[in-house]
Amino acid sequence: MVKLNKIYTRTGDSGETSLVNGMRVSKHARRPSAFGEVDEANSVIGLARLHCKTEPQKAADAMLGRIQNDLFDLGADLATPDNGEPALRMTSAQVERLEAEIDAMNADLEPLSSFILPGGSEISAWLHLARTVARRAEREMTKLATVEVVNDAAMRYINRLSDHLFVLARTQNENGKSDVLWRPGQNSGQK
Repeated sequence: MVKLNKIYTRTGDSGETSLVNGMRVSKHARRPSAFGEVDEANSVIGLARLHCKTEPQKAADAMLGRIQNDLFDLGADLATPDNGEPALRMTSAQVERLEAEIDAMNADLEPLSSFILPGGSEISAWLHLARTVARRAEREMTKLATVEVVNDAAMRYINRLSDHLFVLARTQNENGKSDVLWRPGQNSGQK
């Protein structure tokens, strides 16, 4: 278990941070950039959860709570270079849970006939923001994977997460009834 007695340590004042194994790296290195984006996605999900007030939203809140915990696991995974030592790693079970939740939610949604604009309800808008931050985290993770080993389950998890957040956002728009559809060229003056 983590124990934090003091929040500031002054060890990062020179622009470096420590990875789980104690290795010091620049705060803008690929690994901290990746787990920093994961942390940001987690924070936006926390904002979305503030809007889970009604009984139908309790299931969404429970899913988002599990995801937030998973994102701390993902951050720990990314903060620990693979050197063969035992470490907290994302697992296929976490990816499979996301897939099962996506499939269950998607079963009640009408197929899309257009792309949708982020919005509709307040919770849906926050979930779309979380989705885009998760995509940015995925881009940082793929950059990291070009130079260092990244756990395959971690890569699959972040990819499924943005899909999960998209489908969850649709469920929070009255199962898609309040989705705002993209109307290609609507304001272009083209006929």
